[in-house]
Amino acid sequence: MNAMSSLVVARSVGIEYGRSVILHDVDLTVDAGAHIALTGRSGSGKTTLLLVLAGLLSPSRGTVTWPGLSDSPSTRRGEIGMVFQAPSLMPELTAIENVTLPLRLRGADVATARDEAAKALARVAAEDLVDALPAQLSGGQQQRVAIARALAGGHRLVLADEPTGALDRDHAYEVALALRDGVAAAGGALLLATHDPDLADMFDHQLAVRDGGVCPAVRSR
Repeated sequence: MNAMSSLVVARSVGIEYGRSVILHDVDLTVDAGAHIALTGRSGSGKTTLLLVLAGLLSPSRGTVTWPGLSDSPSTRRGEIGMVFQAPSLMPELTAIENVTLPLRLRGADVATARDEAAKALARVAAEDLVDALPAQLSGGQQQRVAIARALAGGHRLVLADEPTGALDRDHAYEVALALRDGVAAAGGALLLATHDPDLADMFDHQLAVRDGGVCPAVRSR
């Protein structure tokens, strides 16, 4: 692939906190349309790596570039969607309002933002939740709304940090599938961090964070 098909490229990246080395000599490329599972035990550095790739954390050494995204950091933030373990929905807003809010903050008019939000909710089979408040939703439903928020507006790269970690196995599988298929339907790339090998096996491509480095993962089956 040419350089412009690579959305984010990390080269010789290292992260240190004091004397603690979290990551070292990490080389990683996420191409447009790629769907990758990032495995590793809890505390291995997966979250740190995602924050570096999102541009939210500067590496101690090495470089991170976004050749296929905007040169402007403020514009680039709108091209990258983040999904975390906790949905972090605004409790006073309905599902569709939660998904609409970041679009409005990025300058979309009300009608356009609501239309994009409705489409994103439909991609994750949550179209029947549009008028529900977070307190009225199950954990799995809340996470679907959070995923729709990350999908809305055509994010080209979605980074998901243990998005199913607080769910039981059945709901975890459903949410992970909704995320994978929702990103695919929107034409985006997905890097999903998980310590669950069964969820990782939903992805054709797997990488592992191990001993501070990134290497090809050994599939569980």
